[in-house]
Amino acid sequence: MIKNLGFIFALLKKDILLEVRQQYTFYGVLLYVAATIFVLYLAMGQPEGTVWNGLFWMIQLFISVNAVAKSFLQESRGRLLYFYSIAGARDFILAKLLFNLVLMLVMTLVSVVLFELLLGNPLHNPWLFMAISCFGGVSLSLVFTFIAAIAARAQQSAALMAIMGFPLIIPQLLLLMRLSNIAFASIFQSGLLSIIALLAAFDIMVVTLAVILFPFLWKD
Repeated sequence: MIKNLGFIFALLKKDILLEVRQQYTFYGVLLYVAATIFVLYLAMGQPEGTVWNGLFWMIQLFISVNAVAKSFLQESRGRLLYFYSIAGARDFILAKLLFNLVLMLVMTLVSVVLFELLLGNPLHNPWLFMAISCFGGVSLSLVFTFIAAIAARAQQSAALMAIMGFPLIIPQLLLLMRLSNIAFASIFQSGLLSIIALLAAFDIMVVTLAVILFPFLWKD
């Protein structure tokens, strides 16, 4: 168990070091986030709360696709063979899940700050919304990491991610939008705890499926 944790953190460290050295990829995603939100500001000014909430989660969706998909695309076949010789499939996929989780948390926090600066702040509870958005960012990163792993092995990444990802992610986005509505209201809404439990169960299911199914792709 300790040996497996060592492999996971070594692979996670590898991804972080590559991201630090290839800073243009990280800054490219940041530029995409800032430019998209700025265009929304020019087009819509400061929208009302419902529109603000919907725009935020749609931007999070496309940020997740852009940030997560490249994590598997940058792995060459020779590098994957090397990882196959030194670590297991579960260590590799768990390291990818952790790395994309951290990356998406950073992008989510940047998005929240830029949204509040440019598109106004209709939130009654900004800190609660930030916590919900981080929870949602984690959920999106887990789903798209799992889908990107399958798509990369099928060598049809862009098309397969769209075909597999959006039917899975739309119900999740709707739940996240409904959950985040609590930050726009001054009263507590019923049924929110069940939504949180449902989203958490979905995240656990995605991680479990990734750990179970990825070894079969790894052997290909």
